[in-house]
Amino acid sequence: MAQICICDDEEGILKYLKKLLKGHQVTVFNRGIDLLAHLESPAGENVELLLQDLRMPDLDGIQILQRVKSKRPELPVIIMTAFATVDDAVRAIKLGAHDYVTKPCPNEKLLSMVENVLQLRRLSVENRRLREELAGGASEQIVFASPRFREVYDLTLKVASSDANILVLGESGTGKELIASALHHNSQRCNKPFVSLNCAALSDTLLESQLFGHMRGAFTGAITNQKGMMEEADGGTLFLDEIGDVSPSVQAKLLRVIQERDFIPVGSTRAKKVDVRFVAATNKDLQREVSEGRFREDLFYRLNVISINLPPLRDRHEDIEPLARHFLRRFASRMAKDITDITPEGLEALQSYGWPGNVRELENVMERAVILTNGNAITANVIPLQVGRSAATQLPAVVERLGMVPLEEMERQHIEAVLKGNNYNKSRTAEILNISRRTLDRRIADFGMMDGER
Repeated sequence: MAQICICDDEEGILKYLKKLLKGHQVTVFNRGIDLLAHLESPAGENVELLLQDLRMPDLDGIQILQRVKSKRPELPVIIMTAFATVDDAVRAIKLGAHDYVTKPCPNEKLLSMVENVLQLRRLSVENRRLREELAGGASEQIVFASPRFREVYDLTLKVASSDANILVLGESGTGKELIASALHHNSQRCNKPFVSLNCAALSDTLLESQLFGHMRGAFTGAITNQKGMMEEADGGTLFLDEIGDVSPSVQAKLLRVIQERDFIPVGSTRAKKVDVRFVAATNKDLQREVSEGRFREDLFYRLNVISINLPPLRDRHEDIEPLARHFLRRFASRMAKDITDITPEGLEALQSYGWPGNVRELENVMERAVILTNGNAITANVIPLQVGRSAATQLPAVVERLGMVPLEEMERQHIEAVLKGNNYNKSRTAEILNISRRTLDRRIADFGMMDGER
């Protein structure tokens, strides 16, 4: 959910757009002066997108845009205009607006534009965060106590100094990006960029544009030349998360970069040289994907020079307590709360759980616990009920409910149950299952399930 502001003097347009963008937190204004006051206040600091009408009764839309860009140059602005003022919209783009849409705003076009803008902004924020971490000279701390993860960490340090491409394997939430960051920061490339991209979060077109950049006019909305992440990572490391979700066409282009050390931006005919180390990650069985024709064998072997397999949290029980205490310190400091310990009952609840969501789930549980704790120690009372139940007591219930069925059938039934429980809201279902929307759509098709999306 993103914070979006809409400024238009037509009440009907405001109501229509607020309903259309109901999945986001939308604030509407019918005067430019009120919008500017909001954006310049503390409440407006987290606004991620502005939809702005060009014709306002109090301030000209161009004036509003110039004022916004002078104060918030990173804030994307979509201009809304009537056909008669398209020339003004083009002028607005030259002054820094991201794009424009003509009224009446077509539902699908506007929704697609909004989601693309928000995704680009999230990627920009994430890359800025990673660059700031790089400037600090260190990756995020990796916390462990188990011999199993010690082997993983030792292998990571051993291969970091090589220039070989690395494939990081493991379930969702096991810390694959942390390992990728450690590989970079312990390599000879540590003073160059570490750039991260979640391949599953983007459509093919947007993924190509983000990876390779694009030239002005390459597609609708490409009003300037834009560098891609491949070029941003030149000399450093490019981390491709969820590589198993990349389409065959993008796989072919990645293979070219690895083999030829050059790439062609979208809309260009000239290749650019690049020196990048690739670290890729996936929670899929890529060898199975290769055997079933969904992933290129030659790309698999190019990426899998060395593989690092991350064990799930349930297989490294000794790491649960140190990780829980690490997250406790982080969230207590962030929230300025004097919480320093976990009670024995609280630890028992954490250690008896199976952690299907791995370290990411433990992090979420500890954040919730810190929020709800009033004293100076985390107790079992603030730990979610399902975590407090032991894995041993959960397993018989699962077996009794599903019976001895193939793993694929268990997956089908689980996806079907979560879909139904969320009234077939696919975005919410994908979020709960910790998979991409595209992966969910593909699994629904694979299983031949009824598509009851609302």
